[in-house]
Amino acid sequence: QVQLVESGGGLVQPGGSLRLSCVASGSILRIYVMRWYRQPPGKQRELVATITSTGNTNYADSVKGRFTISRDNAKKTGYLQLNDLKPEDTAIYYCNADVQQRVADRQYWGQGTQVTVSS
Repeated sequence: QVQLVESGGGLVQPGGSLRLSCVASGSILRIYVMRWYRQPPGKQRELVATITSTGNTNYADSVKGRFTISRDNAKKTGYLQLNDLKPEDTAIYYCNADVQQRVADRQYWGQGTQVTVSS
């Protein structure tokens, strides 16, 4: 079994910054792709950023230039740096990863961390 645990969320004023972390643990041979999703209040979950095992990244248009995704493969940890935050960034942020295990590859989700941007 694999667990993804996010942390780093909180309340921040517009223009502020946060750094989210996602730590993976359990029966992991390798983590392929790591992703961050978010779900704003009353809306559907949306993909925010993606990073491959070799460091290739991709971002939603709404966060390009403000958010940065990264990872530390040795620590099995992913990060999402959120800068210049706006009220519309308020959401629960979820970590997602494609994991290679002994038996089969599988996708896992974290429990989410709340980010609230408000003055």
